[in-house]
Amino acid sequence: MISSLKKGSLVGLQTTWTLGKIIFPVTLLVSILQHTPVLPWVIKAITPLMALLGLSGDAAIPIVLGNFLNLYAAIGAILSLDLTVKEVFIIAVMLSFSHNLFIETGVALKVGVKLWVVLVVRLGLAFLSAAVINLVWHGGSELAQYGFIPAKEEQVAGWTAMILEGLEKAGMGVLQLAMIVIPLMIGIQILKDLKWLDVISRLISPAVRALGMKENASLTVATGLLIGLAMGAGVMIQAVKEDGVSKKDATLAFIFLVACHAVIEDTLIFIPLGIPVVPLLLIRICVAVLLTVAVAFIWNRTELAQRKGAVYEPQNRHRSI
Repeated sequence: MISSLKKGSLVGLQTTWTLGKIIFPVTLLVSILQHTPVLPWVIKAITPLMALLGLSGDAAIPIVLGNFLNLYAAIGAILSLDLTVKEVFIIAVMLSFSHNLFIETGVALKVGVKLWVVLVVRLGLAFLSAAVINLVWHGGSELAQYGFIPAKEEQVAGWTAMILEGLEKAGMGVLQLAMIVIPLMIGIQILKDLKWLDVISRLISPAVRALGMKENASLTVATGLLIGLAMGAGVMIQAVKEDGVSKKDATLAFIFLVACHAVIEDTLIFIPLGIPVVPLLLIRICVAVLLTVAVAFIWNRTELAQRKGAVYEPQNRHRSI
């Protein structure tokens, strides 16, 4: 048990350091940017796009904040706006696919997932889902009734105050990460040493195989589903190192978790907005399953075609000789 605690703590500290090097500078930068003309400029730039998605121009505010910062910042913005139930639902679906974009993209790159895959999947799902919901759903025109009113934040003035606020947020972000990741890694190490992790992997392995991945990706998928993409990435990084998870399976796991991660927190967080959260959850799960299975199928067919091509080429060369 002592050895498990030591090894788990060490791995947790290493993972915190790896992710903290992304989270700290990005949080600091974005925290400063929100007090500059940069965010208003981005909001103004994407406002014309909102009409195509059935949204008012004000909807650009929570969408930008959710992608630059996090879901909590986006929800705070929503609660200050007069939006319809349909608009709030569309924003919630978009942000469930694409939020905290800078940090979670950086984490994905650490795992080995390519940048274009991250951006195409996250932003593509966000905007495609919004367009489909806008076309299919003809209700929800009543104003959303919010469950609570957010406390007003104090305005920060001056570069010194902005930098200090950014440093505080960045430091708290890394501290929060450590408080989750280190105990998680200790728990996982204990489960590994007691061989319980093998049992858990076997239980969920049929579902993971159905998604086109091998069994050793089971822990990664389960962790991301429960605690989120950024936190789950710590386990994913460790799994790639120790459990032999291939780059293909890591990419497929990430694609699945992009559409469906932190299913408890990211679903419950939208309840105060007065929207139907069960359809939100079902949309995330169905899209995650269909997208991952489709990508795995295409990837397998491509690999099969390449292997056949590699076999035929030496045969043809031999015949020509």
